[in-house]
Amino acid sequence: MKALPAPPSLVEQVHAAILNGITSGRLAPGDRLVQTSLAHTLGVSRQPVQQALTVLLNQGVLRDAPGRRLIVAPLDPEYVRHMYDLRAVIEGLACRLAAERNAKRAAALGPALIEAGRKAVASGSVPKMIAADMQFHAVINLLSGNPLMAPTLAPYLTCTQRVMGEVLTRDETPRDIWIQHAEILGAIIDGAGDRAETLVRAHLTQAAAFMVARLRG
Repeated sequence: MKALPAPPSLVEQVHAAILNGITSGRLAPGDRLVQTSLAHTLGVSRQPVQQALTVLLNQGVLRDAPGRRLIVAPLDPEYVRHMYDLRAVIEGLACRLAAERNAKRAAALGPALIEAGRKAVASGSVPKMIAADMQFHAVINLLSGNPLMAPTLAPYLTCTQRVMGEVLTRDETPRDIWIQHAEILGAIIDGAGDRAETLVRAHLTQAAAFMVARLRG
């Protein structure tokens, strides 16, 4: 019998709520975050807020400012480009391993992820689009069978959520990345490790070009 996954801790919930505020555009680059105000808004004590803010600071989402303040960090297009370069290499390996080790599980789990992604795009909801994209890549990383994959990618995926939120909340029309996702999934299901790796690298390289161009624009 498998152990049930632990529910998110209070710190994780606060972290997710603050990050959602940033990716949705409610908190813009340069906006100040105040512990007491956040604790009151979220209905929690200051301790989990302080811990969540520390995590976000370490992840580069927040930045120290004069007067012992914390502000939402601006997005650096060059950092974003470098981040996508790393994702392309790491997730290329993840897709290759998933194809080699878990093609059958990919066939069982994958179609629902593709359907959820397409529904999210149709809804026009930025949080739903981001969540569906994150879930797709998270499942692929799980199917790789490498337990180091998720913690290694975690800070880059946090940055990715910020980038997607920044671009999509500008009323940009998202490209149909779910066609590419379906092709990647198909290669994994076929057990074609080389093709899966090539496809995800191309997918992330194109995503980087799109996102960086929008940030610079």
